[in-house]
Amino acid sequence: MTVKIIVTGGTFDKEYNELNGDLFFKDTHIFEMLNLGRCRVPFKVKKLMMIDSLYMNSKHRKEILQECLRSKESNIVITHGTDTMSETAAVLGAKIKHKTVVLTGAMVPYKFGSSDGMFNLGSAISFCQTLPPGVYIAMNGRYFNWYNVRKNKLKGEFEEIK
Repeated sequence: MTVKIIVTGGTFDKEYNELNGDLFFKDTHIFEMLNLGRCRVPFKVKKLMMIDSLYMNSKHRKEILQECLRSKESNIVITHGTDTMSETAAVLGAKIKHKTVVLTGAMVPYKFGSSDGMFNLGSAISFCQTLPPGVYIAMNGRYFNWYNVRKNKLKGEFEEIK
């Protein structure tokens, strides 16, 4: 089973400019992360976009949906910014029924060295192989159904909607 990893950007892949303090995108860190994590799952990576999810719009979400639908792989991980991850999951969840799609991200950029990204990526890869078809968000060792999750910005974590 090959896992397809669709890269869309987000904090996961941000770099830090030490001169002016800006965060920016250069390239994805996914290959380095999978190597460091000693990933032994066959994978295929598609860098779809490198965007902060706050700037993501319906066109971007449609592009992500189309990439999922046309993928021959039925197990998909999407790296995504956490601010609008739930919105993208809702778009995908309404249309994807026969694949297991798991969105994940990071609260701290990978390049900072103290990122939760490695843990979240590993969890997402595991969840996409074991959960039944559907769309999920995986953060901090937990998974959430697309229709029952939100980011709690005060706590800095994802939670079920009650």
